[in-house]
Amino acid sequence: MVSVYPDRFGIRWFTKAWFNNSESGEAAIEIERQIAVNFIRDLVEKDEWLEEYYPSQMEAYRNAINQTREQLLKQSV
Repeated sequence: MVSVYPDRFGIRWFTKAWFNNSESGEAAIEIERQIAVNFIRDLVEKDEWLEEYYPSQMEAYRNAINQTREQLLKQSV
């Protein structure tokens, strides 16, 4: 899950992501307002967004998916 939100004055904008149902999630990252608006308007894909702002977490996610795929393929042989 990923979200964007402003500070209470609407001046600074942030993005935050949660991987593996983590309650606290990843550290929030400050972003530009227009970038946040583009995300809210669905002008940016979620995976593209996560790759940009949370690359190491996405790499771990991709590795886990690939390992699972390999295990399933081995089981079906």
